[in-house]
Amino acid sequence: MKIKKKMIKRLMPVPVQVRHAEYSMVFSADDDASRPSEVLLSVALEAIEKARGLSLTDLSARMKGPPYYPEIWPGEHYKLLAGLALSLKPKMVIEIGTGSGLSALAIKKYLSPGSKIATFDLVDWKSYPGSCLREEDFRDGSLVQHLDDLSNPDMVLKHRQIITEAEMIIIDAEKDGVMEQRFLDNFSSVSFRTSPLVFFDDIRLWNMLKIWRNIAFPKLDLTSFGHWSGTGIIEWKKSGAGQQKQAE
Repeated sequence: MKIKKKMIKRLMPVPVQVRHAEYSMVFSADDDASRPSEVLLSVALEAIEKARGLSLTDLSARMKGPPYYPEIWPGEHYKLLAGLALSLKPKMVIEIGTGSGLSALAIKKYLSPGSKIATFDLVDWKSYPGSCLREEDFRDGSLVQHLDDLSNPDMVLKHRQIITEAEMIIIDAEKDGVMEQRFLDNFSSVSFRTSPLVFFDDIRLWNMLKIWRNIAFPKLDLTSFGHWSGTGIIEWKKSGAGQQKQAE
């Protein structure tokens, strides 16, 4: 893989000096299997407007040093996530990929009273390098971490009760082109109580292009207002059936 990346860089050198670069591709929109729905457009516009007035400096203060991602917007997705929490007012949020905890904290800060966010990961937050989470973040019960892999159908069955109640789902995991597809396949078997909004991170990374393109539910690319490597939202239909077109 390292040799392959070096060959690509020789053939397609990065044309500008930047901190981090990734290879991607652009596609035509007229032949996409799905279009943004009125629901997605309305939610996105409201979330963006709310994000403009938000401050996450308290989260940045938990970091050891710059860049202070929660305050970088657009370019990072933390304020957009907070804006979506304010716009949707979800009672149950599920996050796949706890990481540093900044996404969970941004959402938790603006959740309505009585709402909850459940994060799923394979690594305990205490063991994650650079974690910004603290013990007190979990004391009121509104934030819970589960050490289970939702790419495993058995784990989806184990947590079916809270998954079916989810009104907002954040997928921010491996981006290996395999795990995310398994999440989508597993969610197709879930009978959601409502049609949740699914927030997909890094949709413009090479490994994510086909997965994002093949989603046939209403979807909207919000990269200009989210994460520089790609942010997309999906209106996931309750039945889950037909969520993706057949790969060619």
